[in-house]
Amino acid sequence: MLQTPSQTVGPYFAYGLSPEQYLYNFKSLVGNLMVNPIENPDSITIIGKVLDGENQPIPDAMIELWQIDENNQRFGRFGTGTDPESRFIFHTLKPESVAGQAPYLTVIVFMRGQLIHSYTRLYFSDEITLNEQDEVLNTVPSERRHTLIAQKKGSVYEFNIYMQGENETVFFEI
Repeated sequence: MLQTPSQTVGPYFAYGLSPEQYLYNFKSLVGNLMVNPIENPDSITIIGKVLDGENQPIPDAMIELWQIDENNQRFGRFGTGTDPESRFIFHTLKPESVAGQAPYLTVIVFMRGQLIHSYTRLYFSDEITLNEQDEVLNTVPSERRHTLIAQKKGSVYEFNIYMQGENETVFFEI
């Protein structure tokens, strides 16, 4: 019997899931350019790191972003292994509010030593009113909600993912 991706202990992401980013000679099915910022002046950039329990960047994690609202469905993937600062970088449009929920992106984290990927959400710091009303965000204890909120710095949203430690990101069971 063959192992499934969730049974292996990577990193195998570069070759199979983001080959162009790692300079393999074949096309990636998806990348970090969810929209082209040149063609979409309203595009946003999301930058962050995946950090371990000692607040050190994990240089070979892979992040997927899923975005679904009433008008758009987008998907992006980026490995932290080719950025000099071990960051992930995505270009997309800010999602719209759906049924009174705060705009959010679904974030999936893949990394070595983790047999099952982790799910979280990315909310936006400039959506204060909608964030306060969001049903899912309000299930999270108030002292931990900040781990799900990307901070706007100019035209960039910064969102670091802490796998362990004092600032551990809230992950959801799905």
